[in-house]
Amino acid sequence: MNDSRSFIARHAIGKPVRGQALVASDGFSARYDLDRLAGVFSRPAHKLAGQSYVGRILVLDTAKGGVASAWMLHEMASRSKVPLAIVFNTVNPILVQGAAFGGITMLAGFDTDITQAIPHAAEVEIDPVARRITLL
Repeated sequence: MNDSRSFIARHAIGKPVRGQALVASDGFSARYDLDRLAGVFSRPAHKLAGQSYVGRILVLDTAKGGVASAWMLHEMASRSKVPLAIVFNTVNPILVQGAAFGGITMLAGFDTDITQAIPHAAEVEIDPVARRITLL
């Protein structure tokens, strides 16, 4: 059950994390949206263009992309250029596999639009065992 500060996902993987949320009602493609060397969103049309995703908890609408995005998450993790976690309204199985392969915490599938429920720059905590994200 959701309260005003906690939201329960249908799917979760990873370890517990706490950090600042980077929120946008936009999609996520590791291949097309990111400068993986600089650690920033680089696609000019992306709502988070120019912002660093490293060490942040991304809260986005949906996962985009296929196998390339999945292996890119692993490659990003090998260089410590990854978000703490990725939170989606909807996600595809390939990106879930990529997050697992890269050791990135992920939540997906909420009863509310999570990009509207979590304020940009809010401090949040994710408990994957409880499948919960909480505003702090």
